[in-house]
Amino acid sequence: MNDSIENSAIIFIDIINDFNFNGSEKLLTHTKPILPHLKKLREFGKKNNIPIIYVNDHYGYWQADFQKIIAHCENEYSQEIISELKPDDNDYFLIKPQHSAFFQTPLHSLLNELNRTHIIMAGIAGDICILFTAKDAYMYRYSMHVPENCMASEEQDGNDYALYLMRTVMEAKTDPI
Repeated sequence: MNDSIENSAIIFIDIINDFNFNGSEKLLTHTKPILPHLKKLREFGKKNNIPIIYVNDHYGYWQADFQKIIAHCENEYSQEIISELKPDDNDYFLIKPQHSAFFQTPLHSLLNELNRTHIIMAGIAGDICILFTAKDAYMYRYSMHVPENCMASEEQDGNDYALYLMRTVMEAKTDPI
């Protein structure tokens, strides 16, 4: 597959997050250091007219309305991340019911409509939602880049193992941006 800019889309997974669950303190601790890299990736996408697609948990709203999700998630823990990376009106925003950004979402159809065959994935949690998304992307035959400095998990070992699986099994590039 061609992984040129013209064939690429950036997918941010679960960036809009309330960090209000068991283990969220660890996830937040590992997410804050990747924030500058996530911002750099977003800026790269905007500069190069690469579609930016947010795929996010729905938090019980079941509406792909990023303003409602932000209003629900914004708190003292998430405020910095959300304010730095929230979608704008030119971005795509999809909700997901489970871990994978492809499972019961229109992501595959959207990528086909946009004629994109290469995805650059970033976000949280790397050892769950990004890993499951990478597995599905591999099955759909997308080429992938999952920058190791744009992904965080609750445990660093889990994050490293997920990157290993994506690199060795799913043929993803994982070099940092």
